Amino acid sequence: MEKRLDSPILALQKQRQLLQMEYDAEKEEFRQQTEQMGLQRKIKRGDVWFPLTLGKSYYNSLNQRVLEVSRDTDEDIEHNFEYSKPIVFFSIDGEGKIRYFKMSASVGYVDGNRMVVIVPDNGQIIDVQSAQNVGVQLFFDETSYKMMFDALDRVISAKGRLGYLRDLFYNRQAAETYHFSPLHFSYLNAAQEEAVNKVLRAKDVAIVHGPPGTGKTTTLVEAIYETLMRESQVLVCAQSNMAVDWISEKLVDRGVNVLRIGNPSRVNDKMLSFTYERRFEAHPDYEMLWALRKAIREVRANRKKGDTKFHQKVERLKERATELEVRIKNDLFSEARVIACTLVGSANKLLDGQKFTTLFIDEAAQALEAACWIPMRRVSRVILAGDHCQLPPTVKCYEAMKAGLGKTLMERIVENKPEVVTLLKMQYRMNEEIMRFSSDWFYNNQVESAPDVKFRSILDLDVPISWIDTSQFDFPEDSGITFKEEFVGENFGRINKAEAQLTMLALEQYFEKIGKERILQERIDVGVISPYRAQVQYLRQQIKKREFFKPYRGLISVNTVDGFQGQERDIIMISLVRANDSGEIGFLRDLRRMNVAITRARMKLIILGDASTLTRHPFYKKLYDYIEAL
Repeated sequence: MEKRLDSPILALQKQRQLLQMEYDAEKEEFRQQTEQMGLQRKIKRGDVWFPLTLGKSYYNSLNQRVLEVSRDTDEDIEHNFEYSKPIVFFSIDGEGKIRYFKMSASVGYVDGNRMVVIVPDNGQIIDVQSAQNVGVQLFFDETSYKMMFDALDRVISAKGRLGYLRDLFYNRQAAETYHFSPLHFSYLNAAQEEAVNKVLRAKDVAIVHGPPGTGKTTTLVEAIYETLMRESQVLVCAQSNMAVDWISEKLVDRGVNVLRIGNPSRVNDKMLSFTYERRFEAHPDYEMLWALRKAIREVRANRKKGDTKFHQKVERLKERATELEVRIKNDLFSEARVIACTLVGSANKLLDGQKFTTLFIDEAAQALEAACWIPMRRVSRVILAGDHCQLPPTVKCYEAMKAGLGKTLMERIVENKPEVVTLLKMQYRMNEEIMRFSSDWFYNNQVESAPDVKFRSILDLDVPISWIDTSQFDFPEDSGITFKEEFVGENFGRINKAEAQLTMLALEQYFEKIGKERILQERIDVGVISPYRAQVQYLRQQIKKREFFKPYRGLISVNTVDGFQGQERDIIMISLVRANDSGEIGFLRDLRRMNVAITRARMKLIILGDASTLTRHPFYKKLYDYIEAL
């Protein structure tokens, strides 16, 4: 028996070692990028804004010193800056040498080409403001790792409730439940209803497993709403700011008072209205607090030599300011029914001392296990929602990945406790033939199509899926055109220009079949997906260049698989890029990504790829045969 109880601790200690490997690998990659990668490449990757215009500097409502900056480029390069990420300023001298400022700063929020940066309040900002040719670069995210290491250390040594959950998740002992007769919800289907009931009955843990298009968010919102009939407040977390925004917005639409810790990824009035910062500012006591803070700054700025009462004055003002801050914070927390933040954000000191009965983790299959343990110390039960057959967590260190760092807490619990899992089985997005392959391969053929989407299509007698096999196209050798992939720089991946051109041509032909008037009238939208970033950027350029697509630009989006997570379009085109003689398909072997890609389409899916390269892998062979047989 001893050995059994030991195992979760050993497993978590191993995870800590793997996380350390990942930390070292990512830090080293960052160091190399900073030292070796050219500025233009970093700008293209979305990790640098340059040149930069510096705007005004002021104190925000949370008394943080902030600096507004904007990038002077109209390029549609997607960037990776988002709330709380650490950044570093740099300047470029006359000889083109980059000099980094020692000041540590982080992103407050980003809105298009404008960003608000939180800077230290110690005068260093003057150096940046007085420099020429200033830029800003994403910095290595030390904080997230620190939070994950702390969480693992805490859970390894935990007693009490946290220790109980740890042991429970790692063994096959049955999770405890309450017993009551099922509740009925007229607007949910049978599996969704069962999921909500399972959540309400769970004393320890429940999992909502939502394949593409099955209404996971609807189910989760309902489960949270019903839980709030029994509890005064719940904690809702997700891996990314985007996922937190999405679930928060749906809860607000449902009339729930949400308090969002941290800033949203999309800055609009609706999203900002429930952030802690905006609510703090709107509190009736805020004006008095602002006046006190201003007085503290003035007293400090006008300090006279030999002023013996200086410290007393400042301390008295600070005491009153702290008292007001605490009062405002308590008011905001006592009004809110849902506290929403990212998993790492749940370590925010605003949550110190807060306890909740229930924690909901959305997109749980995209989060490293260590991250899920961060909010777990504040709660007595946890509900996970997501799909471990879709996007996995990002792990950069191949050895750590191979040794199991990519295995999520959700997967672990699904394996050990199938009885706590509800699979949502009715999908409301895709034509039956688009959905069927994914259902067979990933979900044991258990997912069904709702009657009103089963036969949806854009054109009569259309085939919902087609695969354009690029290996069938022959060009004269001297033409210089080839459908073989090319390698573009480290980390940036691969590109297949001929395949990109063919993707454009195929979309153009399909649009001509539908007709311009109908596309614009019905707003038929298109997603063009490629797993490779270089291909995505090239495809974007092609759409911009071609006169044909001008009227439709607002209806076409091009992105990586990760960029389309949680989204859907009427038409999806996928450019698979890989084409070589050795049958190498690289990270296309991660089939969960392909599951996301092929399940974004409502009515039409067009795949472009070299069948002779791809079909050496059993998944692509089966997919190709399935499409050919339609």
